[in-house]
Order: sequence, then structure tokens, then C-alpha cells
Amino acid sequence: MKAWTIEKPGNREVLKLQEYITPVPKEGELLLEVKAAGINRTDILTRGNESLEAPYPILGIEVSGVVIENRSTDPELNAGTRVCGLVNHGGYSEYVTMPADRAIILPDNLSFEEGAAIPEVFLTAYQTVYWLGELKEKEKILIHAAGSGVGTAAIQLASQLSQAAIFATAGHSDKLEKAKELGAHVLINYKKEAFDKRVSELTENSGVDVILDFVGASYWEMNLASCAVDARWILIGTLGGTSVENVSLIELIKKRVALRATLLTPRSDAYKAQLTQEFSQIAMPLFEEKKISPVIHSVVPFDELPEAHRMMEDNENIGKIILKVKK
Repeated sequence: MKAWTIEKPGNREVLKLQEYITPVPKEGELLLEVKAAGINRTDILTRGNESLEAPYPILGIEVSGVVIENRSTDPELNAGTRVCGLVNHGGYSEYVTMPADRAIILPDNLSFEEGAAIPEVFLTAYQTVYWLGELKEKEKILIHAAGSGVGTAAIQLASQLSQAAIFATAGHSDKLEKAKELGAHVLINYKKEAFDKRVSELTENSGVDVILDFVGASYWEMNLASCAVDARWILIGTLGGTSVENVSLIELIKKRVALRATLLTPRSDAYKAQLTQEFSQIAMPLFEEKKISPVIHSVVPFDELPEAHRMMEDNENIGKIILKVKK
């Protein structure tokens, strides 16, 4: 089979398409013929990780495809079943193995490209908004990076599952328009106005209950100012830096803010399996009912992976960039 790896850690020029032996599934695993794979920032970070040593991994952590072999006891996952889900590397390939308890059965009304746009962003959004953020019915949530894959997923979940009041930030009008289309109520262009001032004005200084923060250091003061009493602030990225000077802990204490940080990829197999199964029960019916949908920016041919990475690095995308592996 063909698969994408790297010659050495570095920029896009190190990406390498080469031949591999098709993997053999272990007990409890599936062998999939990969139809499409999602591009994620995790892949960019892995590609440039100087601590990696040869042999380098096949990149890619989320796929959709068709079950070729089922070595689990789940009869719903027999050969021919259309699925999507998370893998521990190996997604940028023609075949990959996946733990069966991480497989999400793909509804007939979704394409393989749409299926590959679900696992990482929607599972991350569900984990951060509900497992960590504990968003309740009709609470207020502030979602940064509203045009990103996780941002567009979080907006839809918060709207459909909680009827939340959604504040969305982005730096481009087209991303904010998409956020509005998906269910956001308050649109804030962070390049033109301070989001904390807008939150304060529209909440009568009470703030929001949950913050989904991809930015980190540069938003520290404004996020803290935007927190309601007992707010849950979920840190999921550090696009705005990692170090904060002159942190006022007393403000956190006064507001009783719960600050939580997370990454999904390093989580245990058991954690990912439990998250996948709960998400499948609660959220996947919404895809079948067309109440929520994956947001796809572009679909890139398998042999043009470097261009897919360029689009993500240049922040061009609204929603997911998908690698089309096979027809």
C-alpha cells in the first residue's frame, strides 16, 4: 500500500509518499480500506517534531473507509461496513487498522469525505464543551476560532444539544458568517473590537458560563474578564502564546473559575473509546436528521498532501481540509 510519512522532522518538503506492507489487525481491531482522511494541526506538529526518531510514523489520526476485516466481536462492524474514527497514526494511507471500539458507523446520507471530517473535531468539541465545560441548557458559551474545524463543530453541538447562547470570535467576516449560519448568536471580529467589552455589554457584566479557548496567553486578560461566576474555561490550544505575565489569581478565585486544559490525541485508548461511544449515541443521530453537518473547506487528492498542509498552516480553511485517498 501507499502511505505518507516524513524523511526527517521539518517543513512540508519532508513529506514523503512511499510503499508499505498492508497492516494486519490484532484482536479487537478492524482493517479499513481508507477512503478519506482528515488533516489536523496534530499532523503538522508531528511532522515538525524534532524529538522523533526513525523509523518515522505514517501521519494521520482520523479516517473514514470500509471495513475489510473485523477481528472484534461486534457484528455491526463486519466487512463492508462504512465507518469513520480516530487512529493512532497511519491515517494518510490506503489501509489502516483501528480499534473496533473507536469506530463510528457512517450514516448512508454522509459521504466518506464528510465522514473523515467528523471524528477529531466533533469528538474534541464534545469532550471540551460537555465532558470538561459541562455546558447546560441555555447557558452562554464563548467559542474562539469559530471558523476552525473544532469551532464549527462546537457551535453546532452547543446550539442543537443545549440551545446555548453562543458568542463566536474570528478574524474574517466569512468565518463569522459561517458561524452565524451554524447557530452562533453574537459575532465578534477580534481584529476590530475587544471581545471582552462586547461580552460585558451583552451580558450586563455577568459574563459567559463556558469559554472554549484555542488562543491562550494573548487572550488571558480578556478571557478572565469574560468569565461569569463559576465559569468553566477550557484551554485547548496556544495559538496566541504559552506564557502569561502578571497573572492575577485573585480574580480567578473571586469568580470561582474552573480552568481546565486538554488535548485529545494523547488520551488513552480507553478514554477515546468511551468518548466515541457516548458521542455516537448522543450526537450521531443529529447527522442522520441533518440537524448538524461536517464543515468541509476543501478536498485534496491523495498525492497532493503538501498542499493540504500548506492550507492549514496558512489558516485558509473554514472547517476541515480532507485528503481523498480512494474513490
